Amino acid sequence: MISERLVNWIVFAGLLALPLWAMVADEPFTITLVTRAVILAIAAVGLNIALGIGGLVSLGHAVFFGLGGYAMGILAYHAQTYTSLDLFGMSLAGTKSMPIIWLVAVVVSALAAWIIGLLSLRTSGVYFIMITLAFGQMFYYFAISWSTYGGEDGLSIYVRNGFPGLNTLVPIQFFGLCFALLCIVLFLNARLQSAPFGLALNAARQVPARVETVGLNPMRLKLVAFVISGAITGLAGALFADLNRFVSPTMFSWQLSGELIVLIIIGGVGRLYGPVIGACLFVALEHWLGALTEFWHVYLGLILLAIVLFARGGIIGLLTGKEGAHV
Repeated sequence: MISERLVNWIVFAGLLALPLWAMVADEPFTITLVTRAVILAIAAVGLNIALGIGGLVSLGHAVFFGLGGYAMGILAYHAQTYTSLDLFGMSLAGTKSMPIIWLVAVVVSALAAWIIGLLSLRTSGVYFIMITLAFGQMFYYFAISWSTYGGEDGLSIYVRNGFPGLNTLVPIQFFGLCFALLCIVLFLNARLQSAPFGLALNAARQVPARVETVGLNPMRLKLVAFVISGAITGLAGALFADLNRFVSPTMFSWQLSGELIVLIIIGGVGRLYGPVIGACLFVALEHWLGALTEFWHVYLGLILLAIVLFARGGIIGLLTGKEGAHV
């Protein structure tokens, strides 16, 4: 068995080396695949804060992913059509600036997470799961009926948003940007797990009554974690929309929320690099098995079943011989 830290460094090095090799070998499609895995990893890391540390099984996290995507789509759409966005009586201009789009995506997603969390965290267990699922479906059907921005057909963006000093149309540069954001998110997640807040949140997941006896509010701890989780997932949604230059109501679908949970389970719930490993494996299976059969999800299901039965700590737990996460 090997240490979890060594596994993390191997994944980090591999995730960085593969696109660099693809750049030398002139394989831009491979760079795009790895970029997709990195973006999904960011979304899954966000969910892992709520699920892995806080024990909040959310089937509505696609709400934040979709809000981030539509924040990017709407702002870029008005920028490319040179029209203004009318919001609460104010006329706002669109933008192609990634930092501004990310800020809007994070703020909108965090606000939505705060509202949804206030309502859903009054319950627990299956009721919490169903309330988050209901919110996801509400946003999904709203996006379908929102004809202004494509409705069911989605919204195509014909420009690639820009970042100061970079040409984001170059695949390796856009990958580098996404990879840097993943590193920042992983760093924040690691600090959060070891900080007093993370320890208190983990305690609130296990024994809420004991947390209350020391003067802490378990619901408030979980709400803060849920908001942070939603904000990070919203950032991933904006990046995903920029990668595809397309947004659609499927970004709000409960299937996407389920896929993010699957990524975490495959890699290891509560593990720092668990979502990263899960995202890489998911994208690899989607690419390789998807070319062989349209029923590639069956094989993914078999892998998930094997992990649940024989590797309770996910792939990281299987490699390290430790089922539980260090949280």
